[in-house]
Amino acid sequence: MTQWQKIVMLVLVVSTVVLAGSTQYYYRQYQEIKKNPQKVSQDDTEQLVKKVSQLMVLPEEPPSVATITDLEQVKGQPFFARAKVGDRVLIFSIAKKAVLYDPVNHKIVEVAPLNTGPTTGEPTPSQK
Repeated sequence: MTQWQKIVMLVLVVSTVVLAGSTQYYYRQYQEIKKNPQKVSQDDTEQLVKKVSQLMVLPEEPPSVATITDLEQVKGQPFFARAKVGDRVLIFSIAKKAVLYDPVNHKIVEVAPLNTGPTTGEPTPSQK
């Protein structure tokens, strides 16, 4: 066997081992996600909270998270005036606070109180 053939054989063996290892890793990840589909979302939320908490003190509750995908849907709402596609909104319902975060620039764009009451001028049933 020539030197060239030995090098080719070594490269093939190393490539096969790397491919087998990465296949096993991703298969295990897939099986974990299959067991708990919410894990990806939970991990994403935890990472987002960790990043935003570096910029401000956040309420001690898990937020609901949304991603801005269409600016037309939030057009005309002052909270979203400086929003961009891809920005994230963290909604803390107990603390009644909303945070608009820009993950690209790692900046908080807006913070506002959350109004969960009726949005029309009509009184609620308890006020009638």
